[in-house]
Amino acid sequence: MDPTKADFIQNLFPFIAVMASLGIGGWVLTTWIRIKNGYPLDGAWGQAIYPVKNDEMIERVKLLSSENAQLRAELGSIKDRLATVERIVTDEGHRLTQEIEGLRSPRN
Repeated sequence: MDPTKADFIQNLFPFIAVMASLGIGGWVLTTWIRIKNGYPLDGAWGQAIYPVKNDEMIERVKLLSSENAQLRAELGSIKDRLATVERIVTDEGHRLTQEIEGLRSPRN
């Protein structure tokens, strides 16, 4: 090997090392972002390796869905109660007093 080729390779090696490091760093960064945001990871041929669907995961999704429905129902009732409280608070004072007195008087 002549000295010019050796010098060329020595000058090219840092560039190749930097490019390889950037490629590996980019791969690590994109994998981290995908994991952080819940995207499934892909294998070398595009097959999904995470998450693996199994009976436990399906049961967990069912439980979370039912809990979500219960929380939505509870939120709806809380919204109704809040609307009632807002109506009472923003209601004119004399009307509220009349309603309270109407509740106090015996019904005949």
